[in-house]
Amino acid sequence: MIKTRTGQVVVSNEKQNKLLKKLYGSVWGRVLLKTLTAPVVSKAAGCFMDSPASKALIKPFIKKSGIDTSQYIMSGFRSYNDFFTRRIKPGKRPMDFTPGHLISPCDSKLTVHKISSRSFFCIKGSRYRVSDLLNNEFLAKRYSGGYCCIFRLEVDDYHRYCYIDSGVKSGNTYIRGELHTVNPIALGKYNIYKRNCREYTVLHTENFGDVVQTEVGAMLVGRILNLHGEGSFRRGEEKGRFEFGGSTVVLLFEKGSIVPDEDILRNSAEGIETVVKYGEKIGKKA
Repeated sequence: MIKTRTGQVVVSNEKQNKLLKKLYGSVWGRVLLKTLTAPVVSKAAGCFMDSPASKALIKPFIKKSGIDTSQYIMSGFRSYNDFFTRRIKPGKRPMDFTPGHLISPCDSKLTVHKISSRSFFCIKGSRYRVSDLLNNEFLAKRYSGGYCCIFRLEVDDYHRYCYIDSGVKSGNTYIRGELHTVNPIALGKYNIYKRNCREYTVLHTENFGDVVQTEVGAMLVGRILNLHGEGSFRRGEEKGRFEFGGSTVVLLFEKGSIVPDEDILRNSAEGIETVVKYGEKIGKKA
């Protein structure tokens, strides 16, 4: 289930969910998945989505998804990917610049999970190891007792993401993998945080300690485009973007560094995702 910050229930795409259940819940579906999740397939799809021919997909997608185009700059698209990574109009995503406020890095469906003393977090009864996400046991141990925040982007979301605070960052570490969907349906069958292509960096922030930000690619999303290597950054500055399809941003916070907003914690405990927007307050400094 998905809820807005005001408690309204958001209707999910039932047709898409039925297809994913068939893919992940049947023998023939799992055979097909071996092809669909291969990076070479994503690369081929990405090449087409970069081509002028892909512009023909834009209008049907807008109609099917019900995207509010009044929020975006809707001109100059040379390809579907140009449309997919469209920019928001000035003023449509107000940025919270209060230093002690934790903000969302993106438009998404958010769940917040406590990281246990053994460095794993639970989603719908399944355990996921932080060390699997980062492929780094030493770094993962630093986040025991902290929080794991999972921001799941769907195809109709704004696919750019920003820095949650000011500070300095390490270089980006890319981990090769497959490209399963990030829909919750897949979580019961595959550990997508271990198997999917992903890229992470450590953010040494001014207000929230050392935060690990990880971008996770998804089915037919082969490109995670981060704009900066090692260096300084500012709160609200664009960090990067995803091209074509759903995807996920994962933030790891050390113990005692943040206090997530109560409605998000309550929804997450009930297995409910909360709709949040780029730059919106989702918690505060502990």
